[in-house]
Amino acid sequence: MTSICIITGSTLGGAEYVADHINEVLTDQGFEVELFNQAQLSDIEGKSHLIVVTSTHGAGELPENIQPLFADLAESSADFSSMKFGVIGLGSSDYDTFCNAVNLVEDALKAKGATQVCESLRIDVVNNFDHDSSAEEWLPAFVENL
Repeated sequence: MTSICIITGSTLGGAEYVADHINEVLTDQGFEVELFNQAQLSDIEGKSHLIVVTSTHGAGELPENIQPLFADLAESSADFSSMKFGVIGLGSSDYDTFCNAVNLVEDALKAKGATQVCESLRIDVVNNFDHDSSAEEWLPAFVENL
């Protein structure tokens, strides 16, 4: 059975809701899923499949609840070359830093050797009001490349 780890970066809860939905969909499809809303480096070390669901906060930054994980990741000597990952981002196109947290996540994981298996999903909350459906439609692109 394929195991998938989901972590969230969320300020107001939108990313957590999407992650909860993805968790349910994957579980219904027979995957073993772990979900972390306050992930630490030890939660993702040794994982072979990772989905990061994050909003963009402030001036294009990661939300506060996920910043410590990515700070620890940057300073660690961990090798994530056996990890495959995908990213779902939520943001507002009203800002010039639209979904920049997605870029930060992609860069950080690739720097540690992880492989991005599909194009990241960038959900524009200004004109997309069904975040769960958008994420669910993206999911096969991730799953098919595991």
